[in-house]
Amino acid sequence: MIRETIKAAQISSMKSGDKPRLAAVRLILSKLKDKDIELRTAAVVPDDDVLVTDVLQKMAKQRRESITMYEAGGRQELADVEKAELAVIEEFLPQQMSEDDTRTAIAALIAETGAAGMKDMGKVVAALKAKHGTQLDMSKASGLVKAALAG
Repeated sequence: MIRETIKAAQISSMKSGDKPRLAAVRLILSKLKDKDIELRTAAVVPDDDVLVTDVLQKMAKQRRESITMYEAGGRQELADVEKAELAVIEEFLPQQMSEDDTRTAIAALIAETGAAGMKDMGKVVAALKAKHGTQLDMSKASGLVKAALAG
C-alpha cells in the first residue's frame, strides 16, 4: 500500500537526516490526514490506494502550476523548492500510462461504450477514470478523449 511506503520514507528520511525530503514527506502525510478527516462523514470511502493517489496527483498538479508561476516571475529559488517537493511526490505515484497507451485505452472505451460524439464525452471519461484513474493525469486524459471524439 502506498500509505505504508510513505510512512516508511518518513522514517528513513528522519534517520538519514534528509531535511528537505522529510519536509516533503510530512507534507504528503498531512494532506492525507486532512483527506481522512474530510472523509469521516462520507457515505462511501474509496480504496486507500485510490485515495492516496488522488491526493498525490492533486499535490503534483499544484507543484507544477507553482513552478510555472515562479519561473515566469523570476523566482527560480522558489521554483527549485517546488521541483524538489514534486520529485518526492512523484516517487509515490503509481507508474503513469504513456500517451500512446492512454490513446489505446480511450479508443477501446469509445468502442466499448458506443460513444458517438462530444455528447458522450462524460461517459467515456467516467469509464476511463474507473478503469485507469490511478495511472492517468485526468486533465491530460480528458483532452485526449475530447480529441478522439471530435476527430
